Amino acid sequence: MNSKAKLMVAFLGVALLAAGAAGGAMWYLAPAHAAKGAAAEAPKAAPEKKPTKYVTLDKVIVMLRRAPNETAAHYLSVDLVLATTAELEKEAKEHLPLLRSIAVSSLSSHTLAEANAMTVDQYAAQLNKTFNASYEKENHEKPFSEVMIGKLIIE
Repeated sequence: MNSKAKLMVAFLGVALLAAGAAGGAMWYLAPAHAAKGAAAEAPKAAPEKKPTKYVTLDKVIVMLRRAPNETAAHYLSVDLVLATTAELEKEAKEHLPLLRSIAVSSLSSHTLAEANAMTVDQYAAQLNKTFNASYEKENHEKPFSEVMIGKLIIE
């Protein structure tokens, strides 16, 4: 046998061993209920869940409050993502101007130092709390379940 043929046979042997090892690993790591076969209980049906739709509120730009002895103006820009349902999507879009106003009011109270110290999750929590309070005050139902931060820029 020439060296090319030997090399091909060796490569084929290694490929077969690798495939066998991968198959054995998959069998070994398979969930326990799959190995039981017919004895396994039927999986519970997942509860019906309405598909989530996402509505964006882009470019909410806020001028941050100036700290004492600070001369430069600083800005915060945030893109919000509202999680809603297909039935409430249109209503959520109609509320975007109101939500922009509430977000600007809520976020404009921060100074640059405060804004830089907050995490994205803290911004989302603050806005969710503010939106919940606003809708409760007006005795209206919120057309979205939560607000998330899509983008956050602080200058």
